[in-house]
Amino acid sequence: MNPTEHQTIGALFLMLLAVTTTRVSTNSAVKTGIAPVPNVVVEEPEFTDVIENVTVPAGRNVKLACSVKNLGSFKVAWMHFEQSAILTVHNHVITRNPRISVTHDKHDKHKTWFLHISNVQEEDKGRYMCQINTVTAKTQFGYLHVVVPPNIDDSLSSSDVIVREGSNVTLKCRATGSPMPQVKWKRDDNSKIAINKSLSVLEWDGESVELSKISRLDMGAYLCIASNGVPPTVSKRIKVSVDFPPMLWIPHQLVGVPLSFNITLECFTEAHPTSLNYWTREDGHMIHDSRKYRTESTVGMPIYKTHMKLHIFHILQSDYGTYKCVAKNPRGETDGVIRIYTSTPPTTSPGPPTTESQLLDFWPGNGRNDSYGSYHPGNGPGGTLNGGQHHPNSYSVHVVDKNSKYSSNLNEIDKSEQKSLDSKVIYWSASGNGSSRDSSRVIFSILSSFVSSTVLTFLVKLSIH
Repeated sequence: MNPTEHQTIGALFLMLLAVTTTRVSTNSAVKTGIAPVPNVVVEEPEFTDVIENVTVPAGRNVKLACSVKNLGSFKVAWMHFEQSAILTVHNHVITRNPRISVTHDKHDKHKTWFLHISNVQEEDKGRYMCQINTVTAKTQFGYLHVVVPPNIDDSLSSSDVIVREGSNVTLKCRATGSPMPQVKWKRDDNSKIAINKSLSVLEWDGESVELSKISRLDMGAYLCIASNGVPPTVSKRIKVSVDFPPMLWIPHQLVGVPLSFNITLECFTEAHPTSLNYWTREDGHMIHDSRKYRTESTVGMPIYKTHMKLHIFHILQSDYGTYKCVAKNPRGETDGVIRIYTSTPPTTSPGPPTTESQLLDFWPGNGRNDSYGSYHPGNGPGGTLNGGQHHPNSYSVHVVDKNSKYSSNLNEIDKSEQKSLDSKVIYWSASGNGSSRDSSRVIFSILSSFVSSTVLTFLVKLSIH
């Protein structure tokens, strides 16, 4: 407010009070019949205390105090300086604001005039002036600070988004409050935010965050957190979903199993939205659960991963051949091929099965799970995941050197497939039908081999020295 406006308020206030003061003086003379005595020295009113600056959260009530002595017939008024508004004069409320009221303590030697503001709003902040209507108006100021907790404006902020993998995404969060809130971003699981290929951070400051070439690893919930020192701090949860076509990884594409044994085939898929997963034979017919087959799908972490299993019980000659695991979603489709071939069971029966192996039987029978294979690119359009990691089956297996008498019959496998085989062949443990005498023989054979190897090593070291 410029000096002209200030003078205007003061003049208006003085005019308002002049009428009241003159009327009071005239009435007093009429009642007493005594004319006022000229040239009587009257002590000027004075402020006895400063108006305290007040800070209050929005929605609370506040009280400003103005203390005056020697007021006499003069009047006290409250004004909002920035709004150029007279609020109260003496005991009267001038403003139409229903949240404003005034009180004073008549018994106080230094009379105090209180300005009350209920349910304080942000627009109430500013300088409040207490004025006495002396010839030269006397004024003093107090400041009302109104603080407002942060609030996130949903209409100007991002909501949950679904994007294609490889796209750029910008998340926005608009917050209001007084003082102006600071906004930061975090991931709900406390993992890092990948801003781009070369920059990953735990927190990001600012009203917006841009994710370049987003990947499935960036999928999840992001938290926008706004704070300004006025409780409570607020946050908004924004879920980011990344869509991509299905991808497959097959740990064993070539599996050997003897007749009458059980087998479990495995596929690992990644897809979003969640894919429809199923198994087929080479003729394309879908495999359903029965006494022969049992399918199983386990959702992993993150949730776009799925572990597919096909349990085949009591292998017959007709069960050999190729099987396909298939994954479909609105973004695409892919499949992977697993071939089962005939292998020769061990000629020496191991000892009785352990409790663990007994519990792992999927179906009544003496078979045990066996798989062997190497990783090859999948046949589907989605490609395959980078693999090479061995995922052990749920059954215990025996690893036998391929040159031993227990090696599988590879005559039925194409030469190209033989090249993919490692130097080890994995066999399921047998059902445990062998006698305890056979078990003793196996244990004795293992111990003999171990002792012979130890003695031979000792003799070689002795000859060197």
